Amino acid sequence: MKPPELDRDFEALLDYLKCNQGCDLTGYKRPTLMRRFSCRMQQLHIERYQDYLQYLQSHSQEGMALLDSILINVTSFFRDREAWDYLASEIVPKIIASKQPDEPIRVWSAGCASGQEVYSLLILFAEALGIESCLQRVQLYATDVDKVALQQARQAVYRANEVKGLAPDLLKKYFEPTEQGYAFDRRLRRRVICGCHNLAEDAPMSKIDLLTCRNTLMYFNPDIQASVLVRFHFALKNNGFLFLGKHETLTARRPIFMLVNIKHRIYAKGLHLGLGDRLSINPKSRPKEVSDSLVSQLCFWQAAFETSPFAQLSVDLNNRLVAANERANFLFRLTLSDWSLPFSELAPGKLASSHVAIGKFYCDRRPVNLKNIKWTTSEGTKYLDIFIAPVFSTNNNLLGVNLTIIDASDRQQLVEKLEYKYSELVRVLETCQETKTALETTRIELEETHKELEALHQEIQFIERDRQFRN
Repeated sequence: MKPPELDRDFEALLDYLKCNQGCDLTGYKRPTLMRRFSCRMQQLHIERYQDYLQYLQSHSQEGMALLDSILINVTSFFRDREAWDYLASEIVPKIIASKQPDEPIRVWSAGCASGQEVYSLLILFAEALGIESCLQRVQLYATDVDKVALQQARQAVYRANEVKGLAPDLLKKYFEPTEQGYAFDRRLRRRVICGCHNLAEDAPMSKIDLLTCRNTLMYFNPDIQASVLVRFHFALKNNGFLFLGKHETLTARRPIFMLVNIKHRIYAKGLHLGLGDRLSINPKSRPKEVSDSLVSQLCFWQAAFETSPFAQLSVDLNNRLVAANERANFLFRLTLSDWSLPFSELAPGKLASSHVAIGKFYCDRRPVNLKNIKWTTSEGTKYLDIFIAPVFSTNNNLLGVNLTIIDASDRQQLVEKLEYKYSELVRVLETCQETKTALETTRIELEETHKELEALHQEIQFIERDRQFRN
C-alpha cells in the first residue's frame, strides 16, 4: 500500500498540470497514470513526485514530453480486422441506406491518435460510395488531446511499417509513395477535419452517423467514462452507431446505449438522455435544483430547435457561434473549424452583417427581418429571409441573438416568373393599344374616304342628269 503522502504528492502534481499546463489528467485511472509517470521520471533519473514537479516548473517543454509519454498512441490501419470487416459489411451499408442520395454523412473518430483509424473509415466509405460520391457527401472529424499525434494525422504520411496491414490494392488506390513514406490521397484527405478535443470537458460534435472511440475509454475512471458516454449519446443521430475497442465495455449508469454486436463492440442509442445527463455535459452550469417542469421545457425547446425545418443559429455577445441545428449545418456546410471563427466571418454572418449593423442591433435590441437576401455560391444563387431576434435571460439581460433563415428561392422564382408574365402582359396590352389606335385611325380614314366617295357619287349623278337634260 502506498503511503498517504505519496498519493498527496501525486495529486499535487496532477493539480499543477491541470491549473498551469492546461493538461487535465485527473479523470484517468491512477494505477495507469502512475506507471506512465514512473517511466518518464526514470528517463530523467527522478525518483520523487515532488522533484518531478519542480522539474516541470523549470522546464517549459516537459509538459509536452510528458503528454507524449502518457498518451501512448497504439493504432494501425484496420486494427482488429474482423471488426472492420463487420463494420464494412453491416454498419456502413445501413448508414448509407438510411440517407437520401445527396444527404451528407458525418463521422467522428474520437481519440484518433496519428490518424490511421480515421483514414480507415474514409476508405470504407469511399469503397462503399465511390470516391466522387464520398468527396461530395462524407465529412469526418478526427479529434485527440495529443497535438503531436494530430499533426501527423493532418499530414497523413505514414512509413512503410505503418501501412503494412493494408491490402496491396487499397495501398495502391489510396496512397502515393513519397520520400517521407506513403501519403494518403490528397482529395480525400481534405474531407477530414482534425482538432484538439478533450472528451471529458469539451462540447461533443453533433448529428454524427458513426462515432468511433477505440481503446480510449478504458484509461478513464468510471465517472469520466459515464460523462464521455453521455456526450457520445448527445453527438449521435438517433440511428447512429458507436464503435468501441475490443477491450472496452460500457459503464454508463443508465442503458443509454443498446448492443448491436458484442464481439465487435458496436452499439446504437438506447434510452433517451435525461436532464441530469444533459447537464452533466457542462456540469459548471448545473443548477442545484431543477424542477420536473423545467426538465420538460428544456427538452421541448431543444427538440424544437434541432428539428426545425428552417436553419437556426445562435450567436453570443462575443460574436461566436454557440448553436446550429442540422438544417443550418447542411445549408451553410458548417464544419468543426468554423466554430472557432468569428460569426461575422461565416457565410450566414456575412449575409446578415452586410444588411444590418450588428452593433446597432445589440443597442436597439429589436427584432430585424431581412427579406430576399441574395446569396451566390459555386452551386448557384439562393434567396434567403433572415429573421434576427434578441435572446434575453430571465433577468432581461441580453445573452445574444438567434437567427432563423428561410430559403425563399422558390418564392423568389415564382415572383420573378410573375414579374416576367406581368411584363409580357403589359407588352401585349401596349400592342393591343397600339393596334386599337391604328384601327381607330383606319376607321377615321375610312369614314373620310366614304364621305369623299359619296360626294363624288353625287357629282357623277349631277353630271349625268345635266347630260340627259341637254339631250
